[in-house]
Amino acid sequence: MARDTAGKPTHTITLELEAGNGSLMILGKMLGATGIKPFEVKKHYDTVTAQHRGEIIPAVITIDARKRWTMRLKTPPTASLIRKAAGIPKGTPGRKEVGVLTRDQLRKIAQRKLPDLNTVDIEAAMRIVAGTARSMGVRIVD
Repeated sequence: MARDTAGKPTHTITLELEAGNGSLMILGKMLGATGIKPFEVKKHYDTVTAQHRGEIIPAVITIDARKRWTMRLKTPPTASLIRKAAGIPKGTPGRKEVGVLTRDQLRKIAQRKLPDLNTVDIEAAMRIVAGTARSMGVRIVD
C-alpha cells in the first residue's frame, strides 16, 4: 500500500523581496525547479505586502507534492529597520559611528521584530536589536 505524501512539504524557499513590487526574475530563478508559476506567487506577494511598499519583507514559500503552495510573511530584516529609523544610507560600513537611535525608536523596532525573535520579552528583544545596531555602527541614546 502506497503512503500518501501529497500534503507533506517538498520544498521550502525563503525570499527577501521588495514589498508590493516583488522581482519576477528572482521568483523565476527560485521557483523554476519546483513547477510553481512565479507570476501567481508575485501577484499574491504584491497584494499582501502593498501597504508596506518600499520595505523588504521576507516570505517563506512552502510547496507540497501536489504543487500547492503557501506563503508566510516575516518581519523586515532588523538591519533595514535600523537603517530606516536612523536615516543611514544602504551600504554604509559599520566600522565607525554612522548613526544614532533613541530608546523609543529601538522599542518600536523591537516590537515590530518580536514575532520573529526567540523571545516574548520586549526588553530582551530590545537588547537583540541594540546588538545589531552596535554591529552596524549605530549608537543608542536615551
